[in-house]
Amino acid sequence: MPQTHRRMKNPLLASLLLAMLPSVGVHAADAKAPLTIDEALKVSAEQHRPVLVDFQAVWCYSCYYMASHVLNGPEWDAVQRKAIVVEADADSPDGQTWMKKLNASFLPSYVVLDEHGNELGRISAEQPREKFYPKVNAILATGNTLDGLKQKALKGSDDDIASVLEAYQARSEGNEGLDWFAALPTARQQNARKNSRTVVALDQLTLIKALAAKDNTAVIASAQKVLAQDIGCQRPYVLDNLLDATDKLPAAERKALLATQRKPLDTYVSTQVLVAKPACADQRSAVLTSAELDETLGDQAAATALLDRAITQTRQRLGSNLASDRNLADNLRIYLTRAKRTAELDDYQRKLIAAYPDDYVYAYRYGRSLVDTGKPADALPYLAQAANKAYGANRLAVALQRVKALKALHRDDEAKKLADGVLETNGPWFPKQAEALKAALKA
Repeated sequence: MPQTHRRMKNPLLASLLLAMLPSVGVHAADAKAPLTIDEALKVSAEQHRPVLVDFQAVWCYSCYYMASHVLNGPEWDAVQRKAIVVEADADSPDGQTWMKKLNASFLPSYVVLDEHGNELGRISAEQPREKFYPKVNAILATGNTLDGLKQKALKGSDDDIASVLEAYQARSEGNEGLDWFAALPTARQQNARKNSRTVVALDQLTLIKALAAKDNTAVIASAQKVLAQDIGCQRPYVLDNLLDATDKLPAAERKALLATQRKPLDTYVSTQVLVAKPACADQRSAVLTSAELDETLGDQAAATALLDRAITQTRQRLGSNLASDRNLADNLRIYLTRAKRTAELDDYQRKLIAAYPDDYVYAYRYGRSLVDTGKPADALPYLAQAANKAYGANRLAVALQRVKALKALHRDDEAKKLADGVLETNGPWFPKQAEALKAALKA
């Protein structure tokens, strides 16, 4: 999945995010060494504390937000006293295995497990502090398995039913959630439908089911139904689904259908996103989805104006210290890319490399952009810098660009030696990336 793409949160694309090698740590007060999730569960059994798995990735802009704005301070210290906190790299085999096992479709995801690996609750995607801590503390205090929630809902309130449906939604299990609701007594279903939380959750589950079935007609119908409600910070993601599903419609029909989304999205962006204190943590998705909607409706001027506004505001908030807020710093990179402000982007990418020298990401991205624009000699030093810090599938991705650059410079022997070494180090992992590297050698 392209790093610049707005759809990082799409549950159906989440499997594309999983492909590299580990970087797993623990934040227990008495920890002596990093833990895998399985090792953390063993400690959980000994200490009678739950495990909080923080699924993240080095390129995840939403993870940057959480690191800068949420996972710090006395509230976070208190969480680490209550739970064994494990940072699981979603690009590692361990993280990849557990994300699939738990059906964790978003980055970041925070999943609380008991000592047996049973889920007690989860929080999906970035959240502002005022939303994250009440949620995580409630899970740690009263967390229960989904089966426990369902048992409670059978005799409990309509809100209990809504909680079960929202748990299925967080897991992207549309069919399962709808089937569970359909099995409730008719009277319970009828009463539950009077609860606004239940209505939204059922519509979201219907959308998830349609997405899984790749049924565009059903996606269009259910997405419109969801968008007609007050869904807060979920609006850009649902609108992404609608934009995708309508892509093959006749242009006039598509514009007429999407035009109804212009006003509510404008209101959302102006009141909850591009403001001094944003109510929604993920500003990037809102900006990029809004620009795409403008362009789809044929209003390029509006799209340009929105991106310019986002660039100006982000620069003002970020200031000159790019290391002060990596989420904002990376957002600015994406806005410049989307706005095609190439000269500014080149200068800015070099500044990002200097600001974040300890990982491969920015050196790799800039080197790749130089390869793509026909500057292989200029790309090689940046790609070499990235290679020193890359791992897993990242290592293969960097090697692929280095091979392309070397072959463009007719340095085929060096390209083969480099690829052979990386493939030997990689072993059997990440076969698709390995095949892409082998194919580049033959190109």
